[in-house]
Amino acid sequence: MLTAKENMREVIRGGNPDRIVNQYEAVQLLMHPHLMFSGSLCQKGGPDVVDAWGVTNSFPEGVPGQFPVHTPDKIVLKDIENWRNEVKFPSLEFTPEQWAIAKSMYDAVDGTKAYKAVLVVGGLFERCHHLMSIQEALMAFYEYPDEMHELIDAIADWEVELAKGICENLHPDAVFHHDDWGSEMNSFLSPEMFREFFLEPYKKIYGYYKSHGCELVIHHADSYCANLIPTMIEMGIDVFQGCLKSNNNPELIKQYGGKMSFMGEIDNKQVDFPGWTDADCAKAAETAIERCGSKYFIPCIVQGGPGSTFPGTYRSLTKAIDEYNTRTYGWTQEELEAARCPIQIMFE
Repeated sequence: MLTAKENMREVIRGGNPDRIVNQYEAVQLLMHPHLMFSGSLCQKGGPDVVDAWGVTNSFPEGVPGQFPVHTPDKIVLKDIENWRNEVKFPSLEFTPEQWAIAKSMYDAVDGTKAYKAVLVVGGLFERCHHLMSIQEALMAFYEYPDEMHELIDAIADWEVELAKGICENLHPDAVFHHDDWGSEMNSFLSPEMFREFFLEPYKKIYGYYKSHGCELVIHHADSYCANLIPTMIEMGIDVFQGCLKSNNNPELIKQYGGKMSFMGEIDNKQVDFPGWTDADCAKAAETAIERCGSKYFIPCIVQGGPGSTFPGTYRSLTKAIDEYNTRTYGWTQEELEAARCPIQIMFE
């Protein structure tokens, strides 16, 4: 029997997987000092937090993740033409003790069973609209393209410096990078504009990770991105995590399988709501597998980490996929558990 990591590798390479990959079973999302010590993460239901960029973030109960607060008094970047003075880039100097705390998490993961994936949240597009607000950022792409290019390039250079520290100290073999690029029905930018502003900066970031030990680039965008896939492939993305059903994932797999794999298809609204049942999760999991197949596809809740808004949903989906693998491939529950690292619920 293949380990979860080996099986995922077979799936995304179009090889010979011996079962369906079960959500995040082969990807352990791991921290780094900037994420841990720079105010990047809110506690669900807790107080608002101001991060190292100066952005105020809130994580109320009943929502899938934290988001920036953009009342007029809390917007960081008010004048894009003056971005050099208004945007303060966080320090990336961390103590040996801080790196050691993060490294202990990587050392605890069995690298034969799961990818040790560094979690990077707040990508280039998100960083822009977190600083400015989504309305101002979208208008600035049209009204101030030169300044937006400069800002995005500067953020990308900062991300490469972050990547250097991560790769030198933690040695991940994958990167799991967040940046939402659309709504449920369309991308926020046209494919041409998206390519103009983001292709080269992301090639720089993802190229660095790949040239320094990362086998996989997994990009999270629980969005419609079907019109961006050729650019995503050119950026170096191996797995598009968060692919909503609206992307028509079976068609994307048919067209792009072998160049990119797809991890999602189970929208939160299908299973993650008050009064959800195990039957809802079983139906969603089996429908996703039947629609998308066993190669270049990983059935998964679309949100960007193992967990759910309402308690128990993620575990129920995991159970449903395990039961599918038992029925279809003959593996026992004990064998499936032994082949993967313990499942970590990050958000619930």
